[in-house]
Amino acid sequence: MPGTSAAKEEGFLYNNWYVAGWGTDLAPGERVGRTFLNQPVVLFRTQSGEVSALEDRCCHRALPLSFGMVEGERIRCSYHGLEFNTQGKCEKIPAQDKVPSTACVRRYPLVERDSLMWIWMGEPALADETAIPAHPWHANPRFRWKSFHYDIQGNWELMIENLMDLSHLPYIHAQTIGGNPELHFGIKTNSTRDGDVVRVSRHMPNSEPPPTYKTAKGFTGKVDRWQEIEFMPVLIRINTGACDADTGAYEGKREHGFSMVGFHGITPETETTTHYFWSVATDALADGVPEKVFQQTADTFREDQEVLELQQLRISAEPDRPLLDIASDVGSRQARQVLRRLMKAEREPGMVAA
Repeated sequence: MPGTSAAKEEGFLYNNWYVAGWGTDLAPGERVGRTFLNQPVVLFRTQSGEVSALEDRCCHRALPLSFGMVEGERIRCSYHGLEFNTQGKCEKIPAQDKVPSTACVRRYPLVERDSLMWIWMGEPALADETAIPAHPWHANPRFRWKSFHYDIQGNWELMIENLMDLSHLPYIHAQTIGGNPELHFGIKTNSTRDGDVVRVSRHMPNSEPPPTYKTAKGFTGKVDRWQEIEFMPVLIRINTGACDADTGAYEGKREHGFSMVGFHGITPETETTTHYFWSVATDALADGVPEKVFQQTADTFREDQEVLELQQLRISAEPDRPLLDIASDVGSRQARQVLRRLMKAEREPGMVAA
């Protein structure tokens, strides 16, 4: 039932794998400084190709290591030349022969998989690499994909709410992936929860294809559309698409239609800013079509970015003012419940996050 939800930022979930970047962000010998969950981090790739994430603060005089350089298999501080290996241990101090054991910086577990870099910001001993979600579409030859990184001036949970409720499409994205408002609000939103995973589905049979779908597949008549969303802390996958009406889309016969699989890695930067790492994979592989699809998809997410940043302005002005939930918020409400339970378990020793 509709209710109210607090607009306050309630901190972060630490013991969780977050997207730190795309593998292509770092060539051998490159480094970049980013902030995750209010913690400054330097990501770098050694000359041999290993990636590492360290505290972005030299233990000597606190200069950010991202201001330095990658030398071979180490990153070097540009102030006095201290060199740190991928584990955060200083191995060289030019001004002296002995390197004290206290000459070290924090290392964050970092794993490169499916063209993504995943970072663990919590207790290192709890970082289980087998828990990193797989995203096989990045290696599926049936699909072509592109990746992006947006810096959102808004709270990370606003991003989750935006993606879990696609009923905003006909208003915000009318020129690309939207559609008729009555159609979107006239269909049922089905939401289920299995442990930490929330799934939302919406089917729109016998509907007019939106502009992006016509561009991608050349639909001329009515289509059966689907929107299938999967949330897990803290990423969202969205499978959307359409087939010609009455050709089996809802029975799983979709190879002849148009599909887009969106990956949405949502990583808090601060309480009011967010790293948004997303990709879109499409099976619309006709010459020239993917670029149009990718560009129109990027345009839709820029529209979302504008909305989120306007929301954040109003929320920051009155942080204690509640927000109203409506019926279509069922998926985002369940996602919030998952996050609150996990965050509470982190903060209360002995509580089981069941």
